[in-house]
Amino acid sequence: MARTMNRRPVTKINLAGSDLRRRPDDLAAEEPLEIRVRKAPLAVTMRTPGQDIDLAMGFLLTEGVISSAGDVVTAQLCAGTDTPNTYNVVDVVLGADVPPPVTDPSRNFYTTSSCGVCGKASIDAVRTRSQFDIGADGVSVTAQTLAALPDKLRAAQRTFDRTGGLHAAGLFTADGELLVLREDVGRHNAVDKVIGWALREGRLPLTGHVLLVSGRASFELTQKAWMAGIPLLAAVSAPSTLAAELADEAGMTLVGFLRGPSMNVYAGAHRVTV
Repeated sequence: MARTMNRRPVTKINLAGSDLRRRPDDLAAEEPLEIRVRKAPLAVTMRTPGQDIDLAMGFLLTEGVISSAGDVVTAQLCAGTDTPNTYNVVDVVLGADVPPPVTDPSRNFYTTSSCGVCGKASIDAVRTRSQFDIGADGVSVTAQTLAALPDKLRAAQRTFDRTGGLHAAGLFTADGELLVLREDVGRHNAVDKVIGWALREGRLPLTGHVLLVSGRASFELTQKAWMAGIPLLAAVSAPSTLAAELADEAGMTLVGFLRGPSMNVYAGAHRVTV
Protein backbone atom coordinates (compact mmCIF):
# COMPACT_ATOMS: atom_id res chain seq x y z
CA MET A 1 0.00 0.00 0.00
CA ALA A 2 2.02 2.94 -1.28
CA ARG A 3 0.77 6.23 0.12
CA THR A 4 3.66 8.31 -1.13
CA MET A 5 1.78 11.62 -1.36
CA ASN A 6 -1.04 13.48 0.32
CA ARG A 7 -2.86 16.48 -1.07
CA ARG A 8 -3.37 19.48 1.21
CA PRO A 9 -4.83 22.95 0.63
CA VAL A 10 -2.22 25.72 0.95
CA THR A 11 -2.20 29.48 0.77
CA LYS A 12 0.07 30.55 -2.08
CA ILE A 13 1.67 33.97 -1.59
CA ASN A 14 3.52 35.74 -4.39
CA LEU A 15 4.96 39.07 -3.28
CA ALA A 16 6.12 39.90 -6.81
CA GLY A 17 2.56 39.98 -8.07
CA SER A 18 0.80 40.83 -4.78
CA ASP A 19 -1.05 37.57 -5.28
CA LEU A 20 -2.63 35.48 -2.53
CA ARG A 21 -4.74 32.44 -3.33
CA ARG A 22 -5.70 29.01 -2.07
CA ARG A 23 -4.80 25.91 -4.04
CA PRO A 24 -4.07 22.21 -3.45
CA ASP A 25 -0.49 21.03 -3.07
CA ASP A 26 1.06 17.55 -3.00
CA LEU A 27 3.11 16.70 0.08
CA ALA A 28 5.50 13.78 0.48
CA ALA A 29 4.00 11.33 2.96
CA GLU A 30 5.80 10.62 6.21
CA GLU A 31 4.58 7.82 8.48
CA PRO A 32 6.20 5.59 11.11
CA LEU A 33 7.19 2.05 10.22
CA GLU A 34 7.76 -0.43 13.03
CA ILE A 35 10.09 -3.33 12.22
CA ARG A 36 9.47 -6.41 14.35
CA VAL A 37 11.60 -9.55 14.55
CA ARG A 38 9.78 -12.64 15.78
CA LYS A 39 6.90 -10.40 16.93
CA ALA A 40 9.22 -8.30 19.12
CA PRO A 41 9.63 -4.59 18.22
CA LEU A 42 13.15 -3.80 17.01
CA ALA A 43 13.02 -0.42 15.30
CA VAL A 44 10.76 2.46 14.33
CA THR A 45 11.71 4.65 11.40
CA MET A 46 9.90 7.61 9.90
CA ARG A 47 9.57 6.88 6.20
CA THR A 48 7.57 7.43 3.02
CA PRO A 49 5.29 4.40 2.62
CA GLY A 50 6.16 2.07 -0.23
CA GLN A 51 8.69 -0.76 -0.67
CA ASP A 52 8.40 -1.39 3.07
CA ILE A 53 9.58 -5.00 2.86
CA ASP A 54 12.69 -3.86 1.00
CA LEU A 55 13.21 -1.18 3.64
CA ALA A 56 12.99 -3.70 6.48
CA MET A 57 15.28 -6.19 4.75
CA GLY A 58 17.83 -3.51 3.89
CA PHE A 59 17.76 -2.19 7.44
CA LEU A 60 18.33 -5.66 8.93
CA LEU A 61 21.26 -6.28 6.59
CA THR A 62 22.95 -2.92 7.09
CA GLU A 63 22.58 -3.21 10.86
CA GLY A 64 24.20 -6.65 10.82
CA VAL A 65 21.09 -8.53 12.01
CA ILE A 66 21.08 -10.70 8.86
CA SER A 67 23.79 -11.53 6.34
CA SER A 68 21.71 -12.90 3.45
CA ALA A 69 18.14 -13.21 2.22
CA GLY A 70 18.23 -16.83 3.32
CA ASP A 71 18.34 -15.69 6.95
CA VAL A 72 14.73 -14.52 6.62
CA VAL A 73 11.89 -17.07 6.58
CA THR A 74 9.07 -14.56 6.10
CA ALA A 75 8.68 -10.79 6.04
CA GLN A 76 5.18 -9.40 5.82
CA LEU A 77 3.21 -6.21 6.34
CA CYS A 78 0.86 -6.29 9.30
CA ALA A 79 -2.11 -4.10 10.08
CA GLY A 80 -0.83 -2.91 13.44
CA THR A 81 -3.21 -1.25 15.91
CA ASP A 82 -4.24 1.81 13.88
CA THR A 83 -7.82 2.40 12.80
CA PRO A 84 -8.24 2.38 9.88
CA ASN A 85 -5.44 -0.07 9.23
CA THR A 86 -2.35 1.69 7.88
CA TYR A 87 -0.07 -1.35 7.52
CA ASN A 88 2.78 0.43 9.28
CA VAL A 89 4.32 -2.73 10.72
CA VAL A 90 6.66 -5.23 9.07
CA ASP A 91 7.02 -8.51 10.93
CA VAL A 92 10.12 -10.55 10.11
CA VAL A 93 10.67 -14.18 11.05
CA LEU A 94 14.32 -15.24 11.06
CA GLY A 95 15.61 -18.74 10.50
CA ALA A 96 16.00 -20.93 13.56
CA ASP A 97 19.80 -20.78 13.27
CA VAL A 98 19.95 -16.98 13.01
CA PRO A 99 20.82 -15.30 16.32
CA PRO A 100 18.18 -12.82 17.47
CA PRO A 101 19.14 -9.14 17.34
CA VAL A 102 20.73 -7.80 20.49
CA THR A 103 18.45 -5.17 22.01
CA ASP A 104 21.11 -3.23 23.88
CA PRO A 105 19.83 0.04 25.42
CA SER A 106 22.96 1.74 24.05
CA ARG A 107 21.71 0.99 20.52
CA ASN A 108 18.51 2.92 20.26
CA PHE A 109 16.91 1.91 16.96
CA TYR A 110 14.42 4.78 16.83
CA THR A 111 15.30 6.82 13.77
CA THR A 112 13.85 9.98 12.34
CA SER A 113 13.54 10.78 8.66
CA SER A 114 16.59 13.04 8.83
CA CYS A 115 19.01 10.94 10.86
CA GLY A 116 19.43 7.19 10.91
CA VAL A 117 21.88 6.93 13.80
CA CYS A 118 20.38 9.43 16.25
CA GLY A 119 20.33 8.15 19.81
CA LYS A 120 23.05 5.53 19.41
CA ALA A 121 25.55 5.72 22.20
CA SER A 122 28.79 5.95 20.26
CA ILE A 123 30.40 5.62 16.86
CA ASP A 124 31.73 2.22 17.91
CA ALA A 125 28.15 1.05 18.46
CA VAL A 126 27.25 1.68 14.82
CA ARG A 127 30.53 0.64 13.19
CA THR A 128 29.10 -2.65 12.01
CA ARG A 129 31.68 -4.65 10.10
CA SER A 130 30.86 -5.80 6.60
CA GLN A 131 31.30 -9.36 5.39
CA PHE A 132 32.45 -8.02 2.00
CA ASP A 133 35.99 -6.95 1.05
CA ILE A 134 35.22 -4.00 -1.20
CA GLY A 135 38.85 -2.90 -1.10
CA ALA A 136 39.56 -5.80 -3.45
CA ASP A 137 36.93 -4.64 -5.96
CA GLY A 138 38.84 -3.62 -9.08
CA VAL A 139 36.01 -1.74 -10.79
CA SER A 140 36.81 1.57 -12.47
CA VAL A 141 34.35 4.25 -13.56
CA THR A 142 35.06 7.16 -15.87
CA ALA A 143 34.52 10.67 -14.58
CA GLN A 144 32.31 11.27 -17.62
CA THR A 145 30.04 8.39 -16.59
CA LEU A 146 29.81 9.71 -13.02
CA ALA A 147 29.03 13.23 -14.23
CA ALA A 148 25.99 11.92 -16.13
CA LEU A 149 24.46 10.09 -13.14
CA PRO A 150 22.75 12.97 -11.28
CA ASP A 151 20.65 13.86 -14.33
CA LYS A 152 19.64 10.21 -14.72
CA LEU A 153 18.70 10.04 -11.06
CA ARG A 154 16.70 13.26 -11.19
CA ALA A 155 14.84 12.20 -14.33
CA ALA A 156 13.61 9.07 -12.55
CA GLN A 157 12.34 10.86 -9.41
CA ARG A 158 8.62 10.75 -10.14
CA THR A 159 7.35 11.60 -6.67
CA PHE A 160 9.89 14.41 -6.21
CA ASP A 161 8.51 16.04 -9.36
CA ARG A 162 5.19 16.54 -7.57
CA THR A 163 6.30 17.15 -3.99
CA GLY A 164 9.87 18.48 -4.05
CA GLY A 165 10.36 16.84 -0.66
CA LEU A 166 12.10 13.50 -1.09
CA HIS A 167 15.62 12.13 -1.07
CA ALA A 168 16.64 9.60 -3.69
CA ALA A 169 19.12 6.74 -3.93
CA GLY A 170 19.97 5.06 -7.19
CA LEU A 171 21.98 1.94 -7.92
CA PHE A 172 23.98 2.08 -11.17
CA THR A 173 26.27 -0.20 -13.10
CA ALA A 174 29.82 0.95 -13.76
CA ASP A 175 28.66 1.89 -17.27
CA GLY A 176 26.01 4.25 -15.90
CA GLU A 177 22.89 2.11 -16.29
CA LEU A 178 20.26 2.82 -13.62
CA LEU A 179 19.11 -0.48 -12.11
CA VAL A 180 16.81 0.74 -9.36
CA LEU A 181 15.80 4.04 -7.76
CA ARG A 182 14.03 4.60 -4.46
CA GLU A 183 12.67 7.82 -2.95
CA ASP A 184 11.97 8.55 0.70
CA VAL A 185 11.76 11.42 3.17
CA GLY A 186 14.76 9.80 4.88
CA ARG A 187 17.98 9.45 2.91
CA HIS A 188 18.91 6.39 4.96
CA ASN A 189 15.53 4.80 4.16
CA ALA A 190 16.02 5.37 0.44
CA VAL A 191 19.37 3.56 0.65
CA ASP A 192 17.91 0.71 2.72
CA LYS A 193 15.14 0.29 0.13
CA VAL A 194 17.73 0.00 -2.64
CA ILE A 195 19.82 -2.49 -0.67
CA GLY A 196 16.76 -4.46 0.40
CA TRP A 197 15.73 -4.75 -3.25
CA ALA A 198 19.19 -6.01 -4.20
CA LEU A 199 19.17 -8.46 -1.28
CA ARG A 200 15.82 -9.94 -2.31
CA GLU A 201 16.98 -10.10 -5.95
CA GLY A 202 20.01 -12.14 -4.94
CA ARG A 203 22.48 -9.49 -6.14
CA LEU A 204 24.66 -9.11 -3.05
CA PRO A 205 27.48 -8.33 -2.86
CA LEU A 206 27.04 -5.37 -5.20
CA THR A 207 30.49 -5.74 -6.70
CA GLY A 208 31.22 -3.27 -9.49
CA HIS A 209 28.24 -1.01 -8.75
CA VAL A 210 27.80 2.67 -7.95
CA LEU A 211 25.39 4.06 -5.35
CA LEU A 212 24.33 7.68 -5.91
CA VAL A 213 22.47 9.66 -3.25
CA SER A 214 20.72 12.96 -3.85
CA GLY A 215 21.93 14.67 -0.68
CA ARG A 216 25.06 14.52 1.42
CA ALA A 217 27.19 11.44 2.14
CA SER A 218 27.07 10.67 5.85
CA PHE A 219 28.88 8.10 7.97
CA GLU A 220 25.74 6.02 8.05
CA LEU A 221 25.23 5.91 4.29
CA THR A 222 28.88 4.96 3.82
CA GLN A 223 28.42 2.14 6.31
CA LYS A 224 25.30 0.92 4.54
CA ALA A 225 27.11 0.89 1.19
CA TRP A 226 29.96 -1.09 2.76
CA MET A 227 27.54 -3.62 4.27
CA ALA A 228 26.08 -4.23 0.80
CA GLY A 229 29.49 -4.58 -0.86
CA ILE A 230 29.22 -1.37 -2.91
CA PRO A 231 32.68 -0.10 -3.92
CA LEU A 232 31.72 3.43 -5.00
CA LEU A 233 29.43 5.87 -3.20
CA ALA A 234 28.69 9.22 -4.85
CA ALA A 235 26.70 12.18 -3.57
CA VAL A 236 25.57 15.43 -5.14
CA SER A 237 26.44 17.23 -1.91
CA ALA A 238 29.22 17.10 0.68
CA PRO A 239 30.50 14.13 2.67
CA SER A 240 31.22 14.29 6.36
CA THR A 241 34.61 13.69 7.93
CA LEU A 242 33.48 10.35 9.34
CA ALA A 243 32.15 9.29 5.94
CA ALA A 244 35.55 9.96 4.37
CA GLU A 245 37.39 8.19 7.17
CA LEU A 246 35.12 5.13 6.94
CA ALA A 247 35.49 5.03 3.17
CA ASP A 248 39.26 4.96 3.59
CA GLU A 249 38.98 2.20 6.16
CA ALA A 250 36.71 0.13 3.94
CA GLY A 251 38.66 0.66 0.73
CA MET A 252 35.66 2.43 -0.79
CA THR A 253 35.65 5.23 -3.36
CA LEU A 254 33.77 8.28 -2.08
CA VAL A 255 32.75 11.06 -4.46
CA GLY A 256 31.09 14.29 -3.35
CA PHE A 257 29.81 17.49 -4.95
CA LEU A 258 28.96 15.53 -8.09
CA ARG A 259 27.46 18.40 -10.04
CA GLY A 260 27.74 19.07 -13.74
CA PRO A 261 31.26 18.38 -15.04
CA SER A 262 32.98 18.62 -11.64
CA MET A 263 33.33 16.38 -8.60
CA ASN A 264 35.57 15.83 -5.60
CA VAL A 265 36.99 12.35 -4.88
CA TYR A 266 37.56 12.03 -1.14
CA ALA A 267 38.72 8.41 -1.01
CA GLY A 268 39.65 5.66 -3.45
CA ALA A 269 40.55 7.95 -6.34
CA HIS A 270 42.17 5.03 -8.22
CA ARG A 271 38.70 3.85 -9.32
CA VAL A 272 37.83 7.11 -11.10
CA THR A 273 39.45 7.52 -14.50
CA VAL A 274 39.59 10.71 -16.55
